[in-house]
Amino acid sequence: MRYLDTGAMFRAMTWWLLGEGVDVHDPAAVAARCSEPEIVSGTDPLDPTITVDGVDVAAEIRSDPVNAAVSPVSVVPEVRTRLLQLQRETIARDAAVTGIVVEGRDIGSVVAPDAPVKLYLSADPSARAVRRAAEAGGDVAATQESLLARDRIDSSRATAPLTMADGAVHLDTTPYTLDEVIDRVVALVEDVEART
Repeated sequence: MRYLDTGAMFRAMTWWLLGEGVDVHDPAAVAARCSEPEIVSGTDPLDPTITVDGVDVAAEIRSDPVNAAVSPVSVVPEVRTRLLQLQRETIARDAAVTGIVVEGRDIGSVVAPDAPVKLYLSADPSARAVRRAAEAGGDVAATQESLLARDRIDSSRATAPLTMADGAVHLDTTPYTLDEVIDRVVALVEDVEART
């Protein structure tokens, strides 16, 4: 089974734009340059990679400057179109051979609306903030504020807004540990496979 983190692709694009000095708050400037970088997402779940023009940027894309800039970049239609093409190519390549789990905010609604299993994972904002701050070593309150701001932007964007896809199963992960979430997801997948 392969794994694709589509959010990392948006972060990689953002990292490249920042490095090129592009004003990420100028949609026209972002649109004019977003076709330039070569972004490659590795899909090995034990060693997920993301490169831009051959440079490994896995650590850099989790930086504060990228965190602050990824939402304005992700709402630019040309960016979404470019990355959608890359995402679908990766899914088509890996799904037929080994199967693939794809993570992102518009997978079931836009990227792969015909996926056999679609999950919409949510959690209370405070639980999300605690988890993200633990991952990144940040302040919980600031992390929560950032997450809520991103949710507002992503839910209101004109192209591919954040929404639960038709046919998706909603799983509120607030009370569960990571292992418990995995157990529930595996059970849902097995249930769908048993019915097909």
